[in-house]
Amino acid sequence: MAKFFISKDFIKNDKVFLDGENANHLTNVLRSKIGEEIEVSCGDGYDYICKIEKINKDSVICKIIDCFGNESEPNIKITLYQGLPKSEKMELIIQKCVELGIDEIVPVNTDRVIVKLAGKEDKKIARWNKISESAAKQSRRGKIPTIQPIINFDEAISQAKNKDLKIIPYEKEKEKGIKQVIKGFTGKNIAIFIGPEGGFSDNEIKLALENNITPITLGKRILRTETAGFITTAILLYELED
Repeated sequence: MAKFFISKDFIKNDKVFLDGENANHLTNVLRSKIGEEIEVSCGDGYDYICKIEKINKDSVICKIIDCFGNESEPNIKITLYQGLPKSEKMELIIQKCVELGIDEIVPVNTDRVIVKLAGKEDKKIARWNKISESAAKQSRRGKIPTIQPIINFDEAISQAKNKDLKIIPYEKEKEKGIKQVIKGFTGKNIAIFIGPEGGFSDNEIKLALENNITPITLGKRILRTETAGFITTAILLYELED
């Protein structure tokens, strides 16, 4: 069953209205017919099963036939602050982290970032959000995790200051792992900081420590930037989810 994300404004009583890309995908890509069923989410914690009632040139009208609470969203809200990687690695990071249950991803321009996006930021963010939407549909998420605008490391530190737990995988940390830092954890919001290919600079690590961001080890092997984020996310959600 195809899944679509819409604004709450497009649900009126027992009717759901699809337009734009959603209507085009439903009619011209999926070739859906009147009477077929689809699933709709609008980020309100519920999923709606709908039956197609009318197909217009630029819109589709559906009738809600069932509604139930979405169970795919984690209670733990994880924000990934990801140092910008080279080539298309960011797309893989987004896809896998969304599948796993990340709440949002913030691209971060750090000291050792190599990729240059001057003048291309808006197009990249738009594309990354499309990838997030596609992954959210595939994994039956109840919301589309947002890919935020690119910020610098100082801004990321400031933005994360109110999180209940802040961790930064760091190759020089040998003792403290995820199990140690989440022991007794009762909060809901976690920030993960992942560096680009060259890792974080010494100054960035120093700043992180000064702002109560806890360094952790991910084990005896050094992970690539495109692996570290979703491995950390997966471990956290496995350990902390009900």
